[in-house]
Amino acid sequence: MSFHKIRCLIIDDDPFITELLQDKINHYFPDLKVLSVAKNGNEGIEEINKHIPELIFLDVEMADMTGFEMLSYFSEIYFQTIFITSYSHYAIKAIRFNALDYLLKPIDLGELKRAINRFKIRKKSDLQKENLSLALKNVANKNVSNHILNLKTQDGNLNLVLNDILHIEGQRNYSYIYLKNGSKKLVTKTLIELEELLDSKGFYRCHKSHILNAKHITSYTNGNLVQLSQSIKVPISRRKKKSFR
Repeated sequence: MSFHKIRCLIIDDDPFITELLQDKINHYFPDLKVLSVAKNGNEGIEEINKHIPELIFLDVEMADMTGFEMLSYFSEIYFQTIFITSYSHYAIKAIRFNALDYLLKPIDLGELKRAINRFKIRKKSDLQKENLSLALKNVANKNVSNHILNLKTQDGNLNLVLNDILHIEGQRNYSYIYLKNGSKKLVTKTLIELEELLDSKGFYRCHKSHILNAKHITSYTNGNLVQLSQSIKVPISRRKKKSFR
């Protein structure tokens, strides 16, 4: 019985990485089909126009252009993007660029599975296309910081401006939302539920118990911490710490 396969492209100038990624996809993800592999940004543009993919795995640093520059060639983004990079300092830019996800080289199978699963969830809507197109037009200055998050609490409904949120701490079946005015709100949602609500809105799951607002990052410590506005420090998992150096 035939079934629809997700059409994807790999765009990376490192042949070792492209072969490794293609092997992982072929072995672990039978519902994905790699249509083509491009070795630079210009080839990537040609292959995207030729194959009309649903998903691309895109290197950040290539010889002819960056992955961000390559995406700017498209007036309309109809595919979703997972960045792959050896350069962890691009992680925050990828988040602010509203990409689907990013993977650090060498590619970890667990992280790859997580990214592809996120694609499948988001594929149910057209939000990625709208969000990424908006981000490309406004990558330097615009964001979704003034959007309102509506949540239920034990005391009723709560409306929060996204820009007012510093970070969120999960506590089993509920979460604390810490605001830049120094207050915190208890909401009846798990951290996983809030992560989905805040997907592509500049928030980052930095630890099993924490989500942070990337807009409020002020500095990075030598330990497993990131400093936010109001001198707040949030823990970073060992795996995620590479992205904040």
